[in-house]
Amino acid sequence: MAAEGMLFPSFYTANPLCSPSRAALLTGRLPIRNGFYTTNAHARNAYTPQDVTGGIPDSELLLPELLKKAGYANKIVGKWHLGHQPQFHPLRHGFDTWFGSPNCHFGPYDNKATPNIPVYRNLEMIGRYYEDIQIDRKSGEANLTQMYLQEALDFISSQQASHQPFLLYWAIDATHAPVYASREFLGTSQRGLYGDAVREIDFSIGKILRHLQNLGISNKTFVFFTSDNGAALISAPEQGGSNGPFLCGKETTFEGGMREPAIAWWPGHIPAGKVSYQLANVMDLFTTCLSLAGLQPPSDRQIDGINLLPVLLQGRLIDRPIFYYRGNEMMAVRVGLYKAHYWTWSNSWEQFIQGIDFCPGQNVSGVTTHQQVEHSKLPLIFHLGKDPGEKYPISFSQPGGAQFMTALSQTFS
Repeated sequence: MAAEGMLFPSFYTANPLCSPSRAALLTGRLPIRNGFYTTNAHARNAYTPQDVTGGIPDSELLLPELLKKAGYANKIVGKWHLGHQPQFHPLRHGFDTWFGSPNCHFGPYDNKATPNIPVYRNLEMIGRYYEDIQIDRKSGEANLTQMYLQEALDFISSQQASHQPFLLYWAIDATHAPVYASREFLGTSQRGLYGDAVREIDFSIGKILRHLQNLGISNKTFVFFTSDNGAALISAPEQGGSNGPFLCGKETTFEGGMREPAIAWWPGHIPAGKVSYQLANVMDLFTTCLSLAGLQPPSDRQIDGINLLPVLLQGRLIDRPIFYYRGNEMMAVRVGLYKAHYWTWSNSWEQFIQGIDFCPGQNVSGVTTHQQVEHSKLPLIFHLGKDPGEKYPISFSQPGGAQFMTALSQTFS
């Protein structure tokens, strides 16, 4: 996909947790604006309100609701996670059809705390992962990704036959604990069950892209691949991924929690084999898709996503910051290659360098005692071009430090 499209090495989600980031993708708005965030302590997220009592507000306009104005048919396959009660159902927020689950955590749970997750077809619950979809608790074998794949292929075929434009939101969840893979992929990677699940997702995306080509509609179909948050580091090795050189992971506003893999694919329009260093965000997909459909974003609310078409089609770069939110707190901001942390999880430099509280199994290495004293106060500034792992903070007196703070102040002015 990257060889045939455009790779984004500096692409971000809007939150280090899945629910707020999905709400941001579908509304084009930061969670602090669309109201889909929760906090049970300073700058900490909690799932409880949306999983038990709430969901995406009716006042928000989601991408599929707006695309309907241009005659689009909209389908979601996989995880919704924007509220499981009837009023928050995806079919009440612009999607015409759905096959998948409300979220990855909703019970009931067995005595081993294994989620028995419901699976829906449109408004009807047709079964549960472990009872009816047949996930083997011991081996992780399940055919659900293949079911999700077939749903996608069938939907694309039907829309091509009817000549109706469509939005397919393919939100698979095989790499979210409980991790699973079909029999064909079990034991085929060197990374255990998680690697098997990744291989199956990779295979499935390839099938979708080739299907578009075989139907002769690939040059009419914009495809974007990314994720909702960084890999979880608190999972067992066979249940979690890797964030490579980036610090920390899911739940944190370090790079490992919010910088995501991202590829744009549109043969005949997006030049093949390109790399864009544009700072981009999942919210940009909202604005970009509306532009592709000939629609304008809503004018009665603040939209945080930008239109990426000049980047995709002309190779331009658009000057914009990246904001790192957790709960209702702006934790950090990136401008150019510099990033400033106003809050860390513990907000203690001594704990920060030891990796306490925020990043199990990792620490910030290579920091001298002098640097610890010098940078005992926030903000912590990093040059992500030279230090993508956020290990070596720079001071205001170092080259670039003062200039960055000047640029930052202009961003907020």
